[in-house]
Amino acid sequence: MRVLITGITGFAGSHLAEYLLERGGVEIHGIESWRSKTDNIDHIKSRLVMHECDLRDASSARKVIEAVRPDWIFHLAAQSFVPTSWKAPAETLTTNLIGQLNVFEVVRQIGINPRIQIAGSSEEYGLVLPEETPITEDNPLRPLSPYGVSKVGQDLLAYQYYQSYGLHVVRTRGFNHTGPRRGDVFVESNFALQLARIERGVQEPVIKVGNLGTMRDYTDVRDMVRGYWLALEKGEPGEVYNICTGVARSIQSVLDHLLSLSGARVRVEQDPARMRPSDVALLQGDSTKFRTRTGWHPQISWETTLKDLLEYWRERVGVYAERV
Repeated sequence: MRVLITGITGFAGSHLAEYLLERGGVEIHGIESWRSKTDNIDHIKSRLVMHECDLRDASSARKVIEAVRPDWIFHLAAQSFVPTSWKAPAETLTTNLIGQLNVFEVVRQIGINPRIQIAGSSEEYGLVLPEETPITEDNPLRPLSPYGVSKVGQDLLAYQYYQSYGLHVVRTRGFNHTGPRRGDVFVESNFALQLARIERGVQEPVIKVGNLGTMRDYTDVRDMVRGYWLALEKGEPGEVYNICTGVARSIQSVLDHLLSLSGARVRVEQDPARMRPSDVALLQGDSTKFRTRTGWHPQISWETTLKDLLEYWRERVGVYAERV
């Protein structure tokens, strides 16, 4: 089976590629652009078929998809960092919406109908009232960032193309996911990086933080990408599914757990630059619909996730220290 992963060089994309290689029986094609950093897939790149493409360019998208003619597409390529969407809202909307639109138009024009997974986000829910938790797929969408708006757009565009053209699209709304290779701009990964740097003596023993009071529903990325596979294998076309653990954790508790894994003595300081114009206070999901349909459930413990994340940054900081 031929699978195309957009955003394969990213965090989730690289873990999905690893998962498919472990499953076997899949020919994996990946899209990278001239701006892509390939560190995440360097260890498996020889086993992948890579294509240079900018999905925002319709002709570039057509050239790749027509050559690959995939059976399944995992559409993960996106501008995925919420704070960046405040600074570059037009770039976020263009990348996330136009890139997906081009994928849909190409498969229609060349006459194929692959199974397509659209990686949505819990940020689509945005403002959630206390009585609306845990969040089901029927919850109102009230996004609170340009990123959230872009993901709502992707979500509804996928639904429209399913209804209008019969595209075999399955939408997933993944809640927060983390683990090794998580970008250092994301809160829990940034905490782990700061800790690793402090342990190495290359950063003063002060951890800079933003809002520690928000609550997030975290899933290990390796469980998340297994969910992406099951969404296309067993999910119903046109439907939307939450993927999450159902457990909300405060950012304060995430920091506390990482500190407990380290022997470093640190001081915690709030950094105004890390605060957002508006923030989602609580994201706690209900994945009953997805679990019932696919049999998915998280297999990796939260303790293992954070331990592996911290070890990842310890190794990275260690390698850098040895080089300099």
